[in-house]
Amino acid sequence: MTRSKGCTNRKMLPVSLVMLTALLLMLISGVPGAEARVYSYDGAETVVGLSRVYRVKEGESLIEIARRFDLGYNEITDANPGVDPFVPGNDTPVTLPTSWILPDTSSRRGIVINLSELRLYYYFTVKGVKYVRTFPVGIGREGDLTPAGTFRVVEKIVKPAWYVPESIREENPRLPKVVPAGPDNPLGSRALRLSLPTILIHGTNKPWGVGRRVSHGCIRLYPEDIPKLFAMVSWGTSVDIVRQPVKIGIRDGRVFVEVHKSDQGSHADYFQVAVRLLQSKELLNRVNTRKLYKAVESRNGMPVDITN
Repeated sequence: MTRSKGCTNRKMLPVSLVMLTALLLMLISGVPGAEARVYSYDGAETVVGLSRVYRVKEGESLIEIARRFDLGYNEITDANPGVDPFVPGNDTPVTLPTSWILPDTSSRRGIVINLSELRLYYYFTVKGVKYVRTFPVGIGREGDLTPAGTFRVVEKIVKPAWYVPESIREENPRLPKVVPAGPDNPLGSRALRLSLPTILIHGTNKPWGVGRRVSHGCIRLYPEDIPKLFAMVSWGTSVDIVRQPVKIGIRDGRVFVEVHKSDQGSHADYFQVAVRLLQSKELLNRVNTRKLYKAVESRNGMPVDITN
């Protein structure tokens, strides 16, 4: 695997329990907009959210629509093949892929980032009820891949300065050794450092990069999303970074598959992966093979009902 150059930073800030508690209460209290991103779930039901159709307004691009509905660039373009992402056209119907199958991990806790779909999931519990909040992310580009693995949050940083790695300064000698906090800082307003020292989860001054592979290995959130995640996460929170281009889920007793085209692999490869996952979950006998193949062929990044 290619090693990431990553990011560096040195400022620390203690977590506020009061802030964390207040935010959790806000998230489940019906605050306008919050319900679109926070979902309750249980161990059996693993499909959350509902997709819908939006009509493009004059002058809008898919990039702007994606950000408005907290989606990444790749998500909205994969869900709308054939639609021009820059000039989709007034009143064009656009699918908002605001439904997801939860990544398949041994335990749903803390932060889980699925590199294959460029999306972050944060799991938490309030009064015994399990919730998940999800955000689109940007990740490492080819040659600077974001590493998979199990890590933890070791620093919380407000107004981070960017200590530019020498490898990045070699690419761009005009960069200073340190970029101070502010609108020109690529780390944005806040950052979470992981136990892998070169990797941060941070904001960005280039929101168009969310939902793309454009970073030096760090994980980027929209400027409006990083404060929300930052307030919820405490030191020591686990961070599982996985690569799952195929996910299998259940909702209301029906079987769903979600396939992403962001990873390398042929239709046959993904079909075999899906079959193995279905077998491991003892769901293969409940699936229509033709529906499964069509879902794999389209790879539109949305949960597709493949129940027989």
